[in-house]
Formats: sequence, structure tokens, C-alpha cells
Amino acid sequence: MTQPKKVVLAYSGGLDTSIILKWLQVEYGCEVVTFTADLGQGEELDPARKKAEMLGIKPENIFIEDLREEFVRDFVFPMFRANALYEGLYLLGTSIARPLISKRLVEIAVETGADAISHGATGKGNDQVRFELSAYALNPEITVIAPWRKWDLGSRTRLLEFAEAHQIPIAKNKRGEAPFSVDANLLHTSSEGRVLEDPAEEAPDYVYQRTVNPEDAPDAPEFIEIAFEKGDPVAIDGEPMSPATLLARLNDLGGKHGVGRLDLVENRFVGMKSRGIYETPGGTILLEAHRGIESITLDRGAMHLKDELMPRYAELIYNGFWFSPEREMLQAAIDHSQQHVTGTVRIKLYKGSARTVARWSEHSLYSEAQVTFEEDMGAYDQSDAQGFIQLNGLRLKLLATRNRKFEG
Repeated sequence: MTQPKKVVLAYSGGLDTSIILKWLQVEYGCEVVTFTADLGQGEELDPARKKAEMLGIKPENIFIEDLREEFVRDFVFPMFRANALYEGLYLLGTSIARPLISKRLVEIAVETGADAISHGATGKGNDQVRFELSAYALNPEITVIAPWRKWDLGSRTRLLEFAEAHQIPIAKNKRGEAPFSVDANLLHTSSEGRVLEDPAEEAPDYVYQRTVNPEDAPDAPEFIEIAFEKGDPVAIDGEPMSPATLLARLNDLGGKHGVGRLDLVENRFVGMKSRGIYETPGGTILLEAHRGIESITLDRGAMHLKDELMPRYAELIYNGFWFSPEREMLQAAIDHSQQHVTGTVRIKLYKGSARTVARWSEHSLYSEAQVTFEEDMGAYDQSDAQGFIQLNGLRLKLLATRNRKFEG
């Protein structure tokens, strides 16, 4: 690799990325630009600026950006139009954030004249793949530096020694092993590692940060109404909201009622299994509500085809292929299906569950006149079903006749 002259680093301000920042300076003698994204992780970001300045980064090379609206509008909502679940359970909270971070890393590299970008993902996880595939899809000439795959700081002790040698402040609680690692954004919180590594052991309750224990949730249910336009939520209880504001509100409601907890052993793209604790309160409500409005506005054929495509779509996002042509092709089909997914869904929140209890829409395909058990006034001729059954049963009759002949 050609020695980089300027590197844009995805920078959180934490110990690991601060060590990476200094390592880049020491290893390559290069100028470093820091990029810190506010994706709704709930942390104060000004300390990241001060930490970067303390480590010698010029003010004009420190980028801190509020990307919450773009994150929800352009990444989370399109994904939820597909009802995407990885391995039938995971709402892809970490996966969907990486393409946006990579997009800005590449853009800032162009803006600042940098010839490389860098991230703090380890060589064992999925994030390294997501960051780098996204970056290469957007700029095939970009150089990506992954320190965890290059340096010899493979232990916590070595990291702390490096930090102390280069006068990087170390919080007291960082001198010992953290009980687990956390990744958070507006869609979810992910906790992995250490006390969670044995899947035979129940996760301690202190791991959960966004949701109350469902057993301790309010004893009375709460009902909310979510309005959709063309597949995207636009209002809660009649109040129009921006995408990020709406998801934040659903997070508050879901967290209060213990909605959205998941203990999952998943298959990483790099080949190993891992155990994670996920909290996605707002996303869990949103998925339920979106399926609720689709149930009356989507044609059967479109709905069933969407359900067939969804696992492939979710796998593409999980594996880092957001910017791939196949994901974009699937997105076009999914978005086309949402043209009439407009209406309102009433959701009941109660002790860990979010359930659709009512739904209505001017675009509804539901016909009470046809399904009623009362007199349907000729809306449906039940005698038509006889020919329908006979035609569909013909091949089954032929098969049964043939098989009976040879079976004896």
C-alpha cells in the first residue's frame, strides 16, 4: 500500500478510535481528518471534538455531523418497506448504519483531498466488511486502512500501554475489561461480548438500556395510531413528525412497555456464530404497524412475492451490500409495491408486545361485503367455488389415480 498522506477516520472519541488516530499519525506520519456521526446513539458528541483537538487535529479537519434525519429517511425507512429481518428475527440496526457512515467518509475524503479512509472495526466482525464494501462501491480508488488487521496491539494491555506512551487519556473504568461492548443508534442498541459470550447463560438485566423489563412494564396497555403514506410512517396519533422524530417517539413508547428485546445467536458473514442482545423498541412497533397496513392495501401476489424476496434483501444489508445493484433492484420492486400502502394502524403496547388491533385505509382492498357471514347481496357467488376447486383438484386426482395403479 502506498503511504497515505491524509486519512479520514471514523472517530467516536472513545479510547479505541483515539488510539487508532494516534497510530495512524505514528505509523504513516500522515494528516488525520476525524468524522463523527450523530446517528441518534444518545451520546454527547462535543467531547469527541475536544479529544480530537487534544490529539493535534486541526479544527478544520474535525467533522461532526447530525445525520439522524438522513439515516432514518434514506436508510431505515426504505429497509422497513421491505419488512426486513435477518434470519427471521434481527432488525439490522447495526448493519443499516454502516453504509451511511461509509458514504460520508468517502465524501469527506473528496472534500478534504484525503487519499484514504480508516475505521475501527475488528478483523472478526461484520462491520469491517460493511464499511469497506460500501466505500469501494462509492469510490473504487479509495484506500481503506483497517488498523485492527495491521497492528500488533492485539490485547487490552498493549492498547493501554500504547495510550499511556502517547498521553491518550484513559478513563478509570477502561483499565479493566468492560462487561460487554455496545453499539447504538436511533434504530437500536446492540450489546455483545464478554459476559454475553456464553449463549447458555441468560443475559443479565443490566445489559438492557432502552427497554424496561416487560414484567415491570405498566399494567395497563397503551394504544397508539401510526399513519402511513406510500409505505413510510408520517404521524403518530394524528401528529405529523419528521422521520427521526417519529422513530425517537416510537423508541420512547416501546421502551416504556418493554417492547423490542431480542437475544440472538446469529451467523456472521465472516463465518462464525455470535450472540448479541438487541433492543429495537421503535423498529419492532414500526414493523408490526407496516405489516398491519400492508395486510389491507397490498394484493396477495405482491405481498407473497415481497415475503419471498425479503430474506435475500435482508441478507444483502447484513453482509454489506447496500450499494450493490441487486439491492437497488430489489428496492425498486419493493418501493413500487408501496404506492398504495397508505392508511392508519392502531397498535396495542403491553408488557413486551406490540400488536395490531385495527387498521383502515382509503386504499384498502378489504371488502366487508364479500367476506361477511351475513347476506352478501350477491357480492360473491359461492357456487363459483365449485369450478375453482375442480380445476385446481384435477392434477391431484390424476396423480392419485396414477399412484394407486402402481401401488397395487
